[in-house]
Amino acid sequence: MKRRSLGSQGLVVSEIGLGCMGMSEFYGATDETESLSTIGRALELGIDFLDTADVYGPHTNEELVGRAIEGRRDRIVLATKFGIVRTTTERRGVRGDRAYVRECCDASLRRLRTDYIDLYYQHRVDPDTPIEETVGAMADLVAEGKVRFIGLSEAGADTIRRGHAVHPISAVQSEWSLWSRDVEERVLPVLRELGIGVVAYSPLGRGFLTGAITSVDDLAPDDFRRNSPRFQGENFQKNLLLAEAVEKMARAKNVTPAQLALAWVLSRGPDVVPIPGTKRRPYLEDNVGAADVVLTTEHLKTLDAFFAVTTAAGDRYSDMSTIER
Repeated sequence: MKRRSLGSQGLVVSEIGLGCMGMSEFYGATDETESLSTIGRALELGIDFLDTADVYGPHTNEELVGRAIEGRRDRIVLATKFGIVRTTTERRGVRGDRAYVRECCDASLRRLRTDYIDLYYQHRVDPDTPIEETVGAMADLVAEGKVRFIGLSEAGADTIRRGHAVHPISAVQSEWSLWSRDVEERVLPVLRELGIGVVAYSPLGRGFLTGAITSVDDLAPDDFRRNSPRFQGENFQKNLLLAEAVEKMARAKNVTPAQLALAWVLSRGPDVVPIPGTKRRPYLEDNVGAADVVLTTEHLKTLDAFFAVTTAAGDRYSDMSTIER
């Protein structure tokens, strides 16, 4: 698999990564044995960029990834995140103060069974802590060798500028797919100006663009997408038309809808790395095939015309208050 650079500080990763969140929760039943096998298969296929966070589980996803990479740490580019405070009662908040940054990093290192994190993100921006303090604390971790590169997730343009002025930001993680193009309006121009890479999470529209979801009943009872505005009522029906458009073009090209949707994200530039999440090997193998899909100028024009920034019906989350504009 080809590789791409994120930022200008030396971070290089496989052009497609693997989001590990669903291996622990959010998308219905989990199977640890299959999840571990999926990570192993990803490495065999040339994927070395693994993404997790302390909030997934909480904590259990980092522990699973830690078990998966034990004995092969030198083959992995490991990314994790801090900042979303989650308790067992599901109350959530956001913290980015200096003490919390250090506390979270040390805890993640223990769970991941490693002495360094390749890419450490602030998962959401803390409105009560200046970004200069948060990034300053992350810079201290870099100086101590606990972290190699730092990133931000779902941060706004001004916050990114201010954080980058304290210490170079190598990557910003944002939701980016054919039906989630918000990042292109204000954030992407700043990233390109500053030379910061983009890590695109949910590049398959949380599975919607694969064509596998035709009814809410296709989702497990505990699948968090049941509460997502885009998967509900009239929004769901409108968004089905988008999935059908992807499926039609994919069929014409003799590729799968997932491969077409991922190829579009890959086409956004050499500084963009999608991290489709999956917990099963067949889906992983299908996703990897996207690297070989060539979209012509005509294909791209058609997709861009059909999927405008505001095309998808419904907000990305039921609560968008922690997403910076």
